[in-house]
This record gives sequence, structure tokens and C-alpha cells, in this order.
Amino acid sequence: MPAPVVHFEFGFKSLEKGKAFYGGLFGWEFQEYGPSAMIGNLGGHVPNPTPGIGGHLNALGHEPHNYCIVYALVDDLEATIAKAKKLGGQAVVPPTEVPGMGHFAWLKDPEGNLVGLWKAMQQG
Repeated sequence: MPAPVVHFEFGFKSLEKGKAFYGGLFGWEFQEYGPSAMIGNLGGHVPNPTPGIGGHLNALGHEPHNYCIVYALVDDLEATIAKAKKLGGQAVVPPTEVPGMGHFAWLKDPEGNLVGLWKAMQQG
């Protein structure tokens, strides 16, 4: 089965400017999703009640400051990273845990575009 896109993320130097822009442009409302050393300072989160996929705005505090990335849901992060490398891509961020939720990784395709991978935690 093809991997569905399940999440998006926009990166900013100024999270407040990002929230003001996208809140004003699309009517998005944000919930704070407090700081975490693992996944950066997630200062703004677009809640899932918004139609479409969920996502968040982020200020990493380091490069890259400005980015837009979508996350595809995969069954196996390591296998997908290995496959991406065989196809000419490269790993950028290794599998990283989001406590209580799952794991993510970032890749670059052969043209330099970022793409995120997401593996949800097993429920039950």
C-alpha cells in the first residue's frame, strides 16, 4: 500500500510571525505543545479538528530555520531510509522518538527536498 501523507511541519526563526501569518491567512488556531529537547521547541500546533491532516509550526533554534516538510506514514523507518539511500536520497535526521506518540526521521531526495517519515507507536 502506498504511504499516506499524515502530517506537515513549517519551520520558522520567529514562531510568533509564523503563527500570525498562517492564523491570519487560513484562520488556524494554535495550541501550545511545550518544549522538548528531542523535537525542538514546538511553540505552535495546528489542532486536528481542522479539516485535513494535522501539523505544527516549529522553531528549532538552529538551521534549517525556514522549511516546509510533509510526513509519510511508514511501517519500518530503517528499511525506508535504506531504500531511500539506494534510490539516491540521504538520511538527514535519524529515527527520533516523540515520547508517547511514535518516531520520525527526515530524508533528502536526490534533488535536495526534505521529506519526513513517521512510524506511530503500537496502540493496545
